[in-house]
Amino acid sequence: MSLSFWPLIRDPLFRIDGKEVTFRRRGFEVSSPVAQTHLEQVGTSFLLGYHLAIDSRDMTELSETLSACDAEYQGFSYEGAAMGLGLLDALSLGNKRRWQRFLDGPANSHRYVVHVGLGWVVARLPWLRSRPERAIAKLDPLLKWLVLDGYGFHEGYFHWKKWSPETKRRPPFPGYASRAFDQGLGRCLWFVSGGDVHRAVSFITAFDADRHSDLWSGLGLACAYAGKPTELELNFLMERAGKHLLHFRQGITFGAEARELAGIPTEHTEQTCRIACGMSAADAARITYAAIPSQIDVSNEAPAYETWRSQIREILGEEIPSCL
Repeated sequence: MSLSFWPLIRDPLFRIDGKEVTFRRRGFEVSSPVAQTHLEQVGTSFLLGYHLAIDSRDMTELSETLSACDAEYQGFSYEGAAMGLGLLDALSLGNKRRWQRFLDGPANSHRYVVHVGLGWVVARLPWLRSRPERAIAKLDPLLKWLVLDGYGFHEGYFHWKKWSPETKRRPPFPGYASRAFDQGLGRCLWFVSGGDVHRAVSFITAFDADRHSDLWSGLGLACAYAGKPTELELNFLMERAGKHLLHFRQGITFGAEARELAGIPTEHTEQTCRIACGMSAADAARITYAAIPSQIDVSNEAPAYETWRSQIREILGEEIPSCL
């Protein structure tokens, strides 16, 4: 199946230099050389997927290359490919279903990160970023909010000074969109802090209090999916999360579900789930999957996505002793 790329997309203008995902270029603090190497590899894997998508001429070829990537970083490559295909769609005068075909086909088991990757497109194209709620209007009513999560991560990652708590800047979006953005911004804190839990917590506490729950949820997801926190670091995060502990744990279950669904489990995800949630990554994923709303009322003021998150927190509150 030909991808029929718009010719100009292969121009050097659309390529992203590998230096853009280094700590030095981003100005991120280095907590340890090991953490730096790992988090930079996450960025490199994303760019690999992105460039594969804009260079490949066939969806099968793209799928085979992505599936051969290292399992630990494979999801990030799928996320990058989703950005590449979404960008092709947005700039094409004809075929605009590359991203959807990718989602429905080879990337279906990576569906969460594929939506997140589309958020990078929304963040980079002025006519989409000005009205992001329009950009997601026709997408899956449950998962569309992950696009704005991706938008929030992108902004924190590439424009941290603009969105840091010192600026007091808030997402200029109506309704739930701003909360989804903050969940992505919370994920980004793991990268901005260089994997330093003390620095990550200091960032969260400096934001306005009404944003803390979503930031903690995002940080939890990052810990489970991308991060490699130690037992000591996780205990510190749980202590400091305080009344937002269930939000932190809910984010962790999202990370576990994303890896379990894609079939790319890691030891650090397993350890994070056992320490912070008192259960295996597989059990955390099952809780997440079981909590998916059976019916989605698009007219409801409370998005199904938030209903999903709140049901996960309710289950976690019942199954996990508060003293854990």
